[in-house]
Amino acid sequence: MVPFFVQIKCNLGKSYQVANALADAEIASEIYSTAGDFDLLVKFYVEDGADIGHFVNEQVQTIPGIQDTRTIITFKAF
Repeated sequence: MVPFFVQIKCNLGKSYQVANALADAEIASEIYSTAGDFDLLVKFYVEDGADIGHFVNEQVQTIPGIQDTRTIITFKAF
């Protein structure tokens, strides 16, 4: 499994709606509320060889209330 993170900027007043939709979809490993430019930090796992770009485009960005995303791909845990 390959872990990666997505920072999510939500439309105003939609952070809890987006977080609940992610939890209901059961696609996220962890969901955190954050301060700053983005509202949520979400950890996902995909199978080795899966296309992360397609996953984010088709599974994450289609959730209503999401304004913008930033994907962070990790390489090694220390």
